[in-house]
Amino acid sequence: MKFKPQLAVLALAMTAALQARAEPAIIYDMGGKFDKSFNEAAYNGMERWKKETGKQYLEFEVSNESQREQAIRRMAEKGASPIIAMSFSQASAIEKVAKEFPKLKFAIIDMVVELPNVQSVVFKEQEGSFLVGMMASMASKTGKVGFVGGMDIPLIRKFQCGYEQGAKFANPKAEVFGNMTGTTGAAWNDPARGGELAKSQFAKGADVVFAAAGGTGMGVYQAAKDSGKLAIGVDSNQNHLQPGTMLTSMLKRVDVAVYNVAKGHKPGVSVLGLKEEGVGYAMDANNEKLVSADMKKKVDAAKADIISGKIKVADYMAANACKY
Repeated sequence: MKFKPQLAVLALAMTAALQARAEPAIIYDMGGKFDKSFNEAAYNGMERWKKETGKQYLEFEVSNESQREQAIRRMAEKGASPIIAMSFSQASAIEKVAKEFPKLKFAIIDMVVELPNVQSVVFKEQEGSFLVGMMASMASKTGKVGFVGGMDIPLIRKFQCGYEQGAKFANPKAEVFGNMTGTTGAAWNDPARGGELAKSQFAKGADVVFAAAGGTGMGVYQAAKDSGKLAIGVDSNQNHLQPGTMLTSMLKRVDVAVYNVAKGHKPGVSVLGLKEEGVGYAMDANNEKLVSADMKKKVDAAKADIISGKIKVADYMAANACKY
């Protein structure tokens, strides 16, 4: 009996230490941490936070769908905060675990979970995709361009819809081919299938293909290189993957989103578009010879018009546009 006060003090001390530690945690989704795209951008954001703060973070790579909730709960039990879940696919798991641990902070990228301890970060993918769609049309010699998506979900349709609008803005007569890789999480990591879809679009006359497909995009970029065509990367700057045949990359600043959450969690919904520098396109030494000054001038003018509201890019998920 005489040890109870000491035990109580010890328990309080352990709780305080746990709260003081409060390491962030990140749960990468299907495709792996080093997918050279979405997950890797998130990793880069966490590494930036780590370098600046000198602190550590926890991480877990989901390899099958059943691991999501288990991984998030395990991080919560360790006292990690904020716990950042990558992908819309983790929404139900985040919602469930966040309710169980109301004193911890959670975040999700690419979906909205309305709870007082959850920060949701979503992007205006259609705005960045509009710009690279313009570039595809202007670079095309055939007037035909392509799109290869990963998992067939509304989020990826947002990319396709914006891309198509941009392509037709630059060339009203442009023809846009579109294919999705699959309907399960495996669609994010199937480069062989990505290459096949790209080749089928090239066979129909497309000479520029935009891939919004995670690791599957690697096959698209290789097919473009092998066929002497052009490809457009996604999420991270992927211009360096196949220098000389990567026209550009549609940047989705997942790295910035993750860094900002780790640095200062803000419950509610954060929406990142061109105005917030949450999306854009990549220019570097690997693609500077492929993008003429005139192309860049027109794209930057369109970017300014989108930010000002002069050009309104329809959102597949909110507007009756690009219904496939």
